[in-house]
Amino acid sequence: MSARADVLVVEDEADLAELLSHNLVQEGYTCRVCHDGHRAMEELSKRPPDAVILDRMLPGLSGDEVIARIRRDAKLAAVPVLMLTAKADESDELVGLALGADDYLTKPFSIKRLLARLAAALRRTEALTSHPETTQLTVGPIRLNAKRFEVTVDQEQVPLTATEFRLLQALMTCQGDVLTRDRLIDIVLGHNVVVTPRAIDVHITALRKKLGPAACWIQTIRGVGYTCREPE
Repeated sequence: MSARADVLVVEDEADLAELLSHNLVQEGYTCRVCHDGHRAMEELSKRPPDAVILDRMLPGLSGDEVIARIRRDAKLAAVPVLMLTAKADESDELVGLALGADDYLTKPFSIKRLLARLAAALRRTEALTSHPETTQLTVGPIRLNAKRFEVTVDQEQVPLTATEFRLLQALMTCQGDVLTRDRLIDIVLGHNVVVTPRAIDVHITALRKKLGPAACWIQTIRGVGYTCREPE
């Protein structure tokens, strides 16, 4: 991903938004700032960013509704979204991930940590198309094309988030081998990312829902992890 990646910051606290924008520009990103959800949707429709930093508690249109709309839009579904929130409970984190967030940071947070997580999310998105052996994959009715960032089930396109796409790609690449939750966290979210193993369960649930009739190909190996293989 280019050092001039475009980041949309959606944060209603003016001081925090200015701080984020300043640090992003210092790191070499271009940055757009919105202070409410409606304005964010206008910016997203003008030009999809490379990543979104999204406050969950926004006036008018909430961050939850913004990310829901992002994930329903095929042009935006794969854009990495980092959610910011003052809610620090594990249940709140899992709700954020279930809504489609690729990462979740609680306030107050370290700017350095946020920048590191943002850079990691952008690298993961870029890495999706960097390995020729995983560019095109087929398992049963599921087809994955990393160059096009496209997944189809029985030739019907399935819009996935960047995290869901990486998760499916990892499972399909392993050709029936079982991946533990910790291994999936490393592959999908990166090393040294501190999240609960249940975060992977949330993403798996969302992935299965979107795969519809092909959901049965993503199988749970109780007490171990997940695999992608033909259902018995």
